[in-house]
Order: sequence, then structure tokens, then C-alpha cells
Amino acid sequence: MTLEDLPDVDTLVARLAADLRRHLATRGIDDPRLVGIQTGGVWLAEQLRSALGAAGPIGTLDISFHRDDVGHAGLNPSVRPSNLPWDLDGRHVVLVDDVLWTGRTVRAALNEIFDWGRPASVALAVLVARDGRELPVEATAAGARIELAPGRMIKLRGPEPLRLEVVDGG
Repeated sequence: MTLEDLPDVDTLVARLAADLRRHLATRGIDDPRLVGIQTGGVWLAEQLRSALGAAGPIGTLDISFHRDDVGHAGLNPSVRPSNLPWDLDGRHVVLVDDVLWTGRTVRAALNEIFDWGRPASVALAVLVARDGRELPVEATAAGARIELAPGRMIKLRGPEPLRLEVVDGG
């Protein structure tokens, strides 16, 4: 899929929900815990919860202290606490993020999750999976998979309305 073919966010959320439903059904998972990575992943987890018809609270992760670029970029000045309102041990978790690019954010999120407990499984649901992986991380479910030219980044803006934006600077 190219950037020009990318549909609106609502359509991508519906595709992501359908893809995730298939995965969960195949694995026999009927009560996953949604965990959004701050900030776009939390916005997306809220949309996904609605699209899936799921109930219950969403967990939120701030990965600032697990990032591997802290020495290069400094700490995020708006560190928020992580909040996982249930015990993770033995639960099936759906980690939600807006854009999967290098895989480094997901690596940091997994470190944070395992600081909280030992889930039975972790699936990764993203609105957009783009090319350029630096770590062996792949989305379980994605609203779209695209390639971007070098030096381009895709960002989710929001929270109301959620919209995708392509910017220079990658």
C-alpha cells in the first residue's frame, strides 16, 4: 500500500479490529487486555476497544525509562505514569501503538510490561506498520502496511479527531 492509498483513520481502525479479531479467535482468546503506549497508542486503544465491543479499562504505558535513546535524545519531559489496572500474570495482552517503524518503541514497551508481570501472551496491534525495522518486531494485526520514502515519518495526531500526517524528519 502506498501513502496515497491510505484510507482515513476510522477505516484503518475497522481494518485493525477485524485483523485482531481473526487473530484472537484463532488463538481462542476471548478476554484480552488492551494496553496503549502513550500517547497515540492510548488514543488508538480507546478506538479499538469500541470497535471490538470490548468492556473494561485500558492499560496505559509510558516507556520513557526503557528507551534505548535516552542518552542521545534526553528524557521525555512529559513522563506519565504507566497504569495497568489488572494483574498481568497469565493474561493475554494486546499492545497497541499508532505506528510501527523501527521496533524500538515496542521493545521498550515489552520491557515495561514485564516489569508489571508475566502475561500469557502479547499481541501487537498497530494502526500503520511501515518499513524500516531495526529490530525483529512485527505487528500481529495492522490497519495498513506501507512503505515511505527515506526521511519521511507518519504520525497520528489527535485526540479529536484522530488523523494521520506525514512529516519530514525520519
